[in-house]
Amino acid sequence: MTDVNAINGYTQTGTSTTNSASQTLSADMNTFLTLLTTQLKYQDPLDPMDTAEFTNQLVQYSSVEQAIQTNSKLDSLISMTVSNLGAQAVSYIGKVAQVLGDVMPLENGMAKAAYTLDKDVKSVSVVVKDMSGNIVYSGGGETTAGTHEFTWDGKDANGNQLEDGAYQIVVRAEVANGEAAANVTTTIFGRVTGVASDSNGVYIGLGDAVTANLGDILTIRNDDYFDKDKPVEGEGTDEGDSSTGDEEDGSIVEEVVDGVASVASAAAEVAGAAVYGML
Repeated sequence: MTDVNAINGYTQTGTSTTNSASQTLSADMNTFLTLLTTQLKYQDPLDPMDTAEFTNQLVQYSSVEQAIQTNSKLDSLISMTVSNLGAQAVSYIGKVAQVLGDVMPLENGMAKAAYTLDKDVKSVSVVVKDMSGNIVYSGGGETTAGTHEFTWDGKDANGNQLEDGAYQIVVRAEVANGEAAANVTTTIFGRVTGVASDSNGVYIGLGDAVTANLGDILTIRNDDYFDKDKPVEGEGTDEGDSSTGDEEDGSIVEEVVDGVASVASAAAEVAGAAVYGML
């Protein structure tokens, strides 16, 4: 599984900001204590420090100290929350997760992703790259607004089956001249194989090569979600079944045609009877 520290800069930045704020508060308190003791040391006994001002400074000192303790307790709460999220995420193992991102796992010769267009476009190209940036697949895609799924069999342009691992999907949408560019959002699917956590957050492993932030999960599907994309053995190859189906379809059509003819004949008889005054 990919090292979680190498894939999540956003959370690391947030943690760094928290630590920096705590260090700043500590520095401010130390500076305040230095100034306060210096004032007490050099004050004139005949003209001591104003009582109101001295009290105000003590209140400021207390506020800074409480702020430092609050930050420490918040860090503890965040750590407990991360642990609880990790425990809950364990139930995802074995399920199929849909995650925001563009790096999808190729497992057992199959990878799946989806892309969403905010409007109709002129053309769409779907490119799959390996982690070295080499293009291993390219093709067209749906051009209408909405979400479209993309399934890849893991084969390159020459029909060679590629090794399981991480691959990047790039979707480019071309619009007509004069139109604003379309927004494209990609999501990937992968079977959850593990859960990891550190001081920055909780992560799930997709396959054996992709790691995603728990907060990027959009949906969790049943473990048999990929099965619907696998071709059924013998489907469409049994000629006997095919001919039987044709015969059944033909008999149904004949029955419908005969029924229509009967209705038409009955209608003609009723019309004739009306003409001769029988009705």
